[in-house]
Amino acid sequence: MQAASSTPSPSPSPSGPVPPPPMRRATLRFMLSHPAHYIALGFGSGLPRIAPGTVGTLWAWAAFVVMQLWFTPATIGWIILASLPIGWWACTVTARDMNVADPGAVVWDEVVAFWIVLWLVTPAGLLAQAIAFGLFRYFDAAKPGPVAWADGLFKQRDAAQVRWWHAGFGIILDDLVAAFCTLLVIALWRAW
Repeated sequence: MQAASSTPSPSPSPSGPVPPPPMRRATLRFMLSHPAHYIALGFGSGLPRIAPGTVGTLWAWAAFVVMQLWFTPATIGWIILASLPIGWWACTVTARDMNVADPGAVVWDEVVAFWIVLWLVTPAGLLAQAIAFGLFRYFDAAKPGPVAWADGLFKQRDAAQVRWWHAGFGIILDDLVAAFCTLLVIALWRAW
């Protein structure tokens, strides 16, 4: 007699391929299980069930203020540049481990995109930074025009055959476009 397994293994169905493994939820334990999870979940800012993207963006704002105390603008630029490929890797690994092509708990895309916005608008006062925050959250959440196009570009509908590196890139791409749209509105506002 065989002992029963605590997690059933997917068995091939007579009518088709093996179903994908179930989705994993982002928890503190999951985040601490791999360095990529820690990064992709924004050092814990992506763990709240309600509005993780907003919480991740607020964390990015606070982290940027702290970076300004320690680093020159050029150094911050290098940190942002390094954060892009590291974030792509972290988002890819975390999405794969959660078995979701674009998990809401993955907020590194918001973090690095908002850092770009803040880096390019500074020096800016608190009001200007708050406006940048509001604009970025609008473009990221509502996904108008080019943001929706970027969001759909790497979306993968077949969960059984997700190309994880494409999914990881797609997670970051739409937020970069949201950052670009935010910066475009701010530039137009300043020029007006």
